[in-house]
Amino acid sequence: MTAPLRIGNVSGFYGDRLSAAREMVEGGDIDVLTGDYLAELTMYILWKSKTAGRPGYASTFLTQMKEVLGTCVERGIKIVVNAGGLDPKGLADALRDLAAEKNVSPAIAYLTGDDLIPRMDELRAAGVDFRNIDTGEVHDESSPTPATANAYLGARGIAHALSGGADIVVCPRVTDASLVVGPAMWKFGWDMEDYDCLAGAVAAGHVIECGAQATGGNYAFFEEIENPIRPGFPIAEMHADGSSVITKHEGTGGMVSVGTVTAQLVYEVGERNYLNTDVILDLGSIELTQEGPDRVRMSGVRGQAPPPTVKVTMNCVGTYNQSMTFAIPGDDVEAKAAVAQAGMLEALGGAEQFDSVDFRLVRSDQLGAAVNELSVAKLVATFSSYDKDKLGRRIFDAAMSLALSSYPGIYFQDEKQQRPTQTGLAWPCLVPQELVTERVVMPDGTTVDFPGSEKKAAEPALLDADAPRTTESVEGSTQTVSLGKVFGARSGDKGAHANVGIWGRSDDEYAWLREHLTVEGLLAIFPEASGHEILRVELPNLRAVNFLIRGLLGGGAASGGRFDPQAKGLAEFIRSRKVELPVALLEEKNR
Repeated sequence: MTAPLRIGNVSGFYGDRLSAAREMVEGGDIDVLTGDYLAELTMYILWKSKTAGRPGYASTFLTQMKEVLGTCVERGIKIVVNAGGLDPKGLADALRDLAAEKNVSPAIAYLTGDDLIPRMDELRAAGVDFRNIDTGEVHDESSPTPATANAYLGARGIAHALSGGADIVVCPRVTDASLVVGPAMWKFGWDMEDYDCLAGAVAAGHVIECGAQATGGNYAFFEEIENPIRPGFPIAEMHADGSSVITKHEGTGGMVSVGTVTAQLVYEVGERNYLNTDVILDLGSIELTQEGPDRVRMSGVRGQAPPPTVKVTMNCVGTYNQSMTFAIPGDDVEAKAAVAQAGMLEALGGAEQFDSVDFRLVRSDQLGAAVNELSVAKLVATFSSYDKDKLGRRIFDAAMSLALSSYPGIYFQDEKQQRPTQTGLAWPCLVPQELVTERVVMPDGTTVDFPGSEKKAAEPALLDADAPRTTESVEGSTQTVSLGKVFGARSGDKGAHANVGIWGRSDDEYAWLREHLTVEGLLAIFPEASGHEILRVELPNLRAVNFLIRGLLGGGAASGGRFDPQAKGLAEFIRSRKVELPVALLEEKNR
């Protein structure tokens, strides 16, 4: 039998734990070290960095490599990361300089072809309208100016670079899972029609892509983890048939369980068909088995031919935003907020001069609070304009002019905020695969192109997974408790949409979830979602239901339109809502 390929991921985002690479390399054996640094928001952050004359790549990756590059070369550990961001060549050059300092000579390859900004006129001539898949809008000359436009490349270039002897593969915007799929293709010799194997690697890649979220980080039942403070980073042991075992180094913190893996599988997903550039993964086919302590096997994964299009995320230049926060103590909160709003608009000369004005009253005040700070509500006044000169000091001065002439008890929080912040607008769209060419620049400087081709599954079919879970709901007396007393959940962003996946840990729990947490059931505990289209998907193998709430996040994470712009806290809010749960489920949970 072919030995498994141990792939350790040491980054879930740009800013993750810097010591993770050293902990992974020194903690035990791995074959491949990966790191995911790119969210849609990150591409916008890197654009702002690059336009300011700073690196357009994830510079923290270089910091990590200073600690482990020599060891990786010595032990033959391959390195595959998407830290290249908007400048993969620049990062590859910086790695060569670092390698020279360390007196090592790794073979470094990098990928390009994702950046579509230079090709937009050409693509429009070919019939691409860059239609926003969230709103239906066509991007034209009247639309916001694009800052970045990057196609999600697949895994073929990574596999080719590794097969050609590369020790390090620097990627730009590839799909997150490609960091696992590419090495597995290289190791096991899969071709592009080994759909079940590719889908298994996508599932493993999706689990470990967010770092310690797979090993107990941000886990709903965190109180069950013996050492939750510093969870180890995850490892996917890939097998030749596409199955995998999710684990971590022995002795590290956190936990790998069916629950922690389920939490990650329902994170930032929408439909049951999980579309990837190289394959479509059927999330409903995944079977999870606790194989041993901190070892969860994923098997039975099924896939099909990829879609004919590749996802492209444009980040458009958005408005400048500036906020002032009014503290409102005591009673008559709504009346005081109305006085502040009217005073602010009068001092500024009206709302019409701005592209948008938002006054958001946050009732953070607690009735009967014994401590002054807990009795205070907040009114957040946000002004947005494409013209930066309409903001800045004048917003601050307008608020300050009310300090002695407004509602009783007025004071300000974050009153030092005098500078507007430029926002970004996420604009996801689709481009035919045959119009995107993936280019690999090999260590010797030669290039190999992988032109996209028309794919088979023009309309992806839903694969019917076995549904072994009981659908008989638990009967008997009920008790009013928080949903999270029994059920786990995790949430995140999908562009302008928010997802929340909710799961049970027994067949009885899933039966209740399936029957009671319908779209109507979700709206009953989360009325803020009213007016939004909601997609609900059942995943019986995972004992989970997933909701995609379309448009909840407005312009996306970079637009700054919400307190929780990436919906990270939505799951815990929903778990805190009161529902009627059967006493039998509560007793089962306690057992």
